[in-house]
Amino acid sequence: MEVNPNFSSNAVNDLNLVKQAMGGDQKAYGSLMSRYRDSIYFMLLKMVNNKEDANDLTIETFAKAFRNLDKYQPTFAFSTWLFKIATNNCIDFLKKKRIATLSIDEPMDEDEDSGKSFDVAGYTPTPEESIIRKQKAALLKTVVEGLPVRYKRLVILRYFEEYSYEEIARELDLPLGTVKAQLLRARDLLFNTLRNTKNTI
Repeated sequence: MEVNPNFSSNAVNDLNLVKQAMGGDQKAYGSLMSRYRDSIYFMLLKMVNNKEDANDLTIETFAKAFRNLDKYQPTFAFSTWLFKIATNNCIDFLKKKRIATLSIDEPMDEDEDSGKSFDVAGYTPTPEESIIRKQKAALLKTVVEGLPVRYKRLVILRYFEEYSYEEIARELDLPLGTVKAQLLRARDLLFNTLRNTKNTI
């Protein structure tokens, strides 16, 4: 793993935390999230102009980053990589939102939109990589173990299995408003758990 010799002290500290996180250190996960949660959130808030969406996207950013730490290459600072994930995820969200709000009277022309799809590389992970990813996903899920049972399932469905609010409401047989309210509370508890992790583990 070739490290950029021009890294600042903060970038070096981040890299050390990344290595610790990859080794299974929960404290490192909490430290990375604590460092960048607010800056990621406010950047996303400017992009989507909606606090609830910005909160969701912030959680999704860290979930995707932590699931893919093995893909991070320290030729760039971790913060640069993290903000790129946040930006790309937000752009994807805005595109989906735009498509979802198109009037049924104005169908999208298939040829016109054919060049706007994401280019997904046909990469198949090795068995070893698949095992590592599963281990990291399992490790990340342990972060939510400190949440009350009523919120734990909501967080897993929303941020790990990527259910929509409506899908969660159907899955758990709850009113949509209840799902949104409980997820808001769950987000606050999750952030507090992650903050406390670096002081208690």
